This record gives sequence, C-alpha cells and structure tokens, in this order.
Amino acid sequence: MTTTTEDAGDVAASAEAGPSPSAPSTNALVRQGNLSAVLTMLHHDGPHSRAELVRRTGLTRSTMTVLTAELIELGLAREGQSRSGVGRVGRPAVKLEANPEVAAIAVHPEVDAITVGVVGLGGEVLRRVRYDTLAPASARDTVRIVRSIVEGMRPDLERDHRIVGAGVAVPGLVRSRTGKVLMAPHLGWRNEGIAEALGRALGDEVVAANDASIGAKAEAVFGAGRGVRNMVFANGTAKGIGGGVIINGEVLNGTEGFAGEIGHTLVDSQGSRCYCGRRGCLETEVNPRHLLPFLGRHHIDEDELDIALGLSRDPALLREVARQAELLSEALTNFVNLFSPDLVVLSGYLGNLLSVSRERLTEAVRLRPLGGEARSVRLERASLRSSLMLVGAAELVFERRVLPVSGS
Repeated sequence: MTTTTEDAGDVAASAEAGPSPSAPSTNALVRQGNLSAVLTMLHHDGPHSRAELVRRTGLTRSTMTVLTAELIELGLAREGQSRSGVGRVGRPAVKLEANPEVAAIAVHPEVDAITVGVVGLGGEVLRRVRYDTLAPASARDTVRIVRSIVEGMRPDLERDHRIVGAGVAVPGLVRSRTGKVLMAPHLGWRNEGIAEALGRALGDEVVAANDASIGAKAEAVFGAGRGVRNMVFANGTAKGIGGGVIINGEVLNGTEGFAGEIGHTLVDSQGSRCYCGRRGCLETEVNPRHLLPFLGRHHIDEDELDIALGLSRDPALLREVARQAELLSEALTNFVNLFSPDLVVLSGYLGNLLSVSRERLTEAVRLRPLGGEARSVRLERASLRSSLMLVGAAELVFERRVLPVSGS
C-alpha cells in the first residue's frame, strides 16, 4: 500500500517514542515506501504513464513527478516510447517502465542440466544458457559450472547490465534464511551451503530457495496467478512434485522455508515406495516416467509430451493417464480443502495432465471439496513454462536488493 505525505503526521503522532538520532525520519520512510510501491508496480505490471500511477496510488501529480524522477535518476526506471490511443487528441502519454538493464543472475540446477539466465527488472529472461550434464552435478561442480558460464557472459553483462545479485532455484529443502540446502535428494545434495559458496565464486550476494516455492511466486506475480491472493501451485517432473502455497498474497514458508512439500501427499497406500520411505506418495504415482514405455521414449519434454498425448490412441497409455489423473484429482481435493484457494496452478508434467484431463481435474476442485464456495476455485496451467524457475529465482534477488528502494 502506498502512503501519502499527509499520513506522516499520523504516523509520528502514534509513535510512543521519538526516533533515535541515526534513524531515518518519518518523511524519509514515507518517501522510501512510495518509491518502492511505484517501482514494484512498474516491475510487476509493466509500463505505466504517470497519470496511471497517480490513479493507482492515490498520490498527487506533483508527488508522482518527484518520485518517478528519482527512480529514473537511480537508474531503476526509464521512459519508454510515447504512445497515444487511436483517435486520441493531444500530446501522447509517456510510459515509464522498470529498467531491464538492472538484472539478476538466475540459476536452476536439475538432474540433467544446469541452466543460468539473466533476468531484467520487469521479469523478462534476457539470456539463457543450458549446460547439460550426464548425471546430477555436485554442489561444488555446480558452483564451478555457474562461475564459468557467468565469466563467459561477463563482457556483455558489464556493458549492458547492472547485476544486483544471483538467485538459485533448488529442487529440495532450502533454509530460506541462509540459503543452505538441507536435502536435495534428486541432486544428491545434503547440507550444502550453495548460496554462500556461489556468492564467493561470483563476488556478489546470492539467495537460494526451493524451486517450487519460487515457481509459485513467479506465477503469482507474472503468470497465471496475477491478481490472485490465495493460490496453490504444483509442479511435476520425472524426479518429483513440488509445490507452493500463497495465502493472502504471501508465500507460505513454514519453519525455515520448508512448507509446501505436497509431492509427499499420500494417494495410494499400496503404491510404489518413495525415497521418503512411505508408499504411494503423489510424486511416485503421478509421474511421466510411467508413460515412457508406452511412448517408446527414455525422455520427453513438456512440449513433446503435449503432442504425444494429444495424438496417441493407445488404450494402455490412456488407462495409465486416467489412473494418474484420478490420483491427482484426489490430491487436488485435499489441497483445496486444506488451503481454500481461489486458484490452483499446475506446471510441468501436471500441466500436461491438465491438458488431457481437464474435465476430471476441474471436477475435483469444484465439486468434491467441502463448502459451497469451493465451486468458484479455478484450475489453470502455468503460463511461464520454461522461464518459470529463472524468473522466480531472479525475483528473490529483486525483492531483497532492488524493490525496497532506499533512494539517494
């Protein structure tokens, strides 16, 4: 929420004691809050004219003029090309946008690759490098590979961008406060201080978090969940299912950031053994590897699987898809009952299942949950696709180092 300068007196009057000599004044805090609010709008919602920003924030035109001038001076915003509506008379409005030259390095280690990207303010992936690996890279090798990729980019980065840090999306349990990976079983990592190690290698601040929580945030800000305050996000791959939950606009972190392990929801007590020790976890039962024998493939990406499922008429394949869709529908019913979201977003392999089983899965979130209001729950496929983890990892950096504008 934006705070007008008129609120400053109320804030000061309500304080029980005056600020310490070194503390910023109330007016300075109000100004910083307004700068952050305006920059966040430009970053999350795209270009705005000053008039549009005035309408959205409730600030005066003169105040907005001062704020936007400061953001431009700080290099965080810039003026885009003048645009006018068809048939509109008068001088066209100048749009302001978040400056994409301010950028973050984004890293996503997977079992068969390490992807490094450059993401600018505004959420656009400006550059992407995928380094394929024959086996999951160790944390030490990941740091070495990422450093090598970034060094290869260095001349272009120094010429075209202001890098403000790096974010890492890790498929595992990550302590949100320290960026230490407690366990990433599919990578074979345990107790790895990936943020600290990568920070030393790159010479900049690095933050790390669970990839599914990162994906939830990215979809909420830039994707299918824009404008939704209560959302469940689930991402499926051949190596497991991760999830994130957003309640009242905030990611549900739990202790040390470990909330959202929805892949270990029990869906079949007689099912396959999971690495966690139990049988029938969602991620062991709802998994693309069960489809590969029917397709004659050892590996298949999300786009290829969309095509294969749309064309196949193999009864055995269709039965397996139906089995998995039914188990996923049971899990979705539980998630809706637990969190009462407005929206459920499915990504990766779960998005594939939604494409071919929408009626079955939609019925699960609309008709089975408790309470009549559950019928309003929407079910959507993630829209960021291959950019999801890079955009989310960069957002970790922007939220920590850019959006809390301190001014000059």
